[in-house]
Amino acid sequence: QVQLVESGGGLVHPGGSLRLSCATSGSIFSISGVGWYRHTPGKERELVAVISSGGRLNYADAVKGRFTISRDNTKSTVYLQMNNLEPEDTAVYYCNLGTSLYRPGAYWGQGTQVTVSS
Repeated sequence: QVQLVESGGGLVHPGGSLRLSCATSGSIFSISGVGWYRHTPGKERELVAVISSGGRLNYADAVKGRFTISRDNTKSTVYLQMNNLEPEDTAVYYCNLGTSLYRPGAYWGQGTQVTVSS
């Protein structure tokens, strides 16, 4: 059974940084795309950043130049380094396993709250 556990969310001031982690179980991580999506009440869920099994990347325009996604196949873990955070980045961030570069896959984590506020 595949499980995803996110960590690293919290409260940060505008301009600050956070690093999200998503540890996964199961045997499909290294052959799967993995990524981060976010959801804010009243808005649709949106793709934030995705990395394919071969290392191809896709970022939302709103986070390009500020966020960096990476993966460690030896640890079955994906990371999202978020710099220069803005209040508009406030959301629940979800890890997704099996994602393509543009659409989510079948496996979701429980989500971690990121709040950017002064």
